Amino acid sequence: MMNLMHWRLLVAVADSGNISKAAQRHGISQSGASQALAQLEEALGGQLLTRARRQTTPTALGEQVVGHARAMLASLAAIQDAAGAASGVRRGSIRLAAFPSVFALLLPALLSRFRRLHPGIEVIALEGDDDEVEAWLAADVVDVGVVLNPPPSRRALALGRDAWVALLPVGHALARGGAGVTLEQLAGQAFILSSGGCAVNPRSLVERAGLALTDVRVTVRDVGSAFALVREGMGVALVPESTLPEERRGVRVMALEPPLQRDFGLVCSRAGAASPAVALLLELLRARAASPPTAAVPAAPESP
Repeated sequence: MMNLMHWRLLVAVADSGNISKAAQRHGISQSGASQALAQLEEALGGQLLTRARRQTTPTALGEQVVGHARAMLASLAAIQDAAGAASGVRRGSIRLAAFPSVFALLLPALLSRFRRLHPGIEVIALEGDDDEVEAWLAADVVDVGVVLNPPPSRRALALGRDAWVALLPVGHALARGGAGVTLEQLAGQAFILSSGGCAVNPRSLVERAGLALTDVRVTVRDVGSAFALVREGMGVALVPESTLPEERRGVRVMALEPPLQRDFGLVCSRAGAASPAVALLLELLRARAASPPTAAVPAAPESP
């Protein structure tokens, strides 16, 4: 028998391209999600998903079914909104996309307060890099998304600000200087490049300054890997302050001179702009806008 969980799972897989992520979002095991999706395909008599090692995508039939499922779930949300308005209890859902570090550091307090104020509204989280978040916003896959350095034309609501910092082995010549280091000094060093899956990354920052990384030793996606390689003396790195681990032994963390920061803003899709539930979230954000955004993680002293 098909139920709402089947349809929500199918849409979640189409959005994330991953059964495990879809299962995690809905609080079930991966095996349970796979079984539910297989039941849905059996009930409909056709294959809805093409399962590969790294990516799960809808088939041609699956695309059609996903479209109908989205419409059905949107209608259900509208019914819940209407019923909630009549009873005085706000109901609905918000599909929110961001990259992992934002979910871990900037959003928990905000979402926790929002749930206390509006327990009838479900917030469905979707993790991706900044390119994926932009694509989901453009396609109305999500209602709101966290965008890096949004221009004024995006009408983003500020969430927070994060400074870029340099990582150097404690024995490095630049680490023996003052509290800061310049991009020009870093660009000529053996470099550990960590993209973090974002378009705004150390290489783009260096190039915008009219410089170039001349000796990239290793390229990694995960900032934790970059930190470990710097600790081993493989090179220097440039990372957002919010991604720094608590344990910093063997690494000198230095500020950039002049400082460089990245701003986080919450942007609505077309669907999100028309959502009563999203309007309540934006109302909460505007209420806290009187407090200026601060760095996501305060600096901590380094250990030799």
